[in-house]
Amino acid sequence: MSIMRSLMFVPGNRKDMLEKSLSFRADFIVPDMQDSVPLSEKQSARDVIHDMLPVLAEAHKKIVVRVNAMSTGLLEDDIKAGVSPHTFGLNIVNIDTPEDVAIAEKLVTEQERKQGLEQGSIKFIIYLESALGVTNAYRNCLSSDRIIAAAFGAEDFTVDMGVNRTDEGNEILVPRSMVAIAATAAGVVPIDVVYANFRDLDGLEKDVIAGKNMGYKGKFAIHPGQLDSINKLLSPNAEEIEYARRVVEVFEESLSEGKGATSLDGKMVDYPVVKRAQNILGIAKDIGYTI
Repeated sequence: MSIMRSLMFVPGNRKDMLEKSLSFRADFIVPDMQDSVPLSEKQSARDVIHDMLPVLAEAHKKIVVRVNAMSTGLLEDDIKAGVSPHTFGLNIVNIDTPEDVAIAEKLVTEQERKQGLEQGSIKFIIYLESALGVTNAYRNCLSSDRIIAAAFGAEDFTVDMGVNRTDEGNEILVPRSMVAIAATAAGVVPIDVVYANFRDLDGLEKDVIAGKNMGYKGKFAIHPGQLDSINKLLSPNAEEIEYARRVVEVFEESLSEGKGATSLDGKMVDYPVVKRAQNILGIAKDIGYTI
């Protein structure tokens, strides 16, 4: 699985911004056909994204195109423009039920066939952003082998619930946790909510840490200034990596002596602790740290 710490939304109708994204330090670039594009610009966004996909791919960017909801009537044309040999995946929004995923999958499979792509090559990041979508979160996450990640959409969720969206976020605490739990249980990557106050880096860092403590492994960004904080906080630091390395070493030594659980720095080391350490080392290796 590719590292998915940071996923950067870029308005699909803005060629200049997509060109700037070539320098963004995001794990994924997400050319957007949905919320950042006015209705009058939807076709322009399709055309610009279609032309920019090979440019982004040549710069070794992993690309996930965000398409419009099926209820808009725009999804089929979006998929035609977004599926290509250069596209890693699609961000499928407003998923309420597994049947919604099945509709998108049918359209994508047809495009793969027409373009001579391997069936199943285009991956899905689904957005769960309604009461029904969150209630069905686990089933939704399991509804297709294409799904590699699931994201919680706080703005649409609060609209659906008829509640105000606040900076504190108490109104989304439960559904935000539910999506992280469901995605993890389904074996897909949980992607956290956008932090809308992009000039508030202190608030962003608190929000990233809160999501990380719920189990989120990645986060969408709406401004390049958010990327460094997201990447840093969703990566293991040097102290965590060193401790994880020591945990694995002492446990392997314990096993070689015919023992199970052991201790390190006065703390018990057993299989769950070792598994957590191995996960940290795996992430560090994928990011490029020398272990």
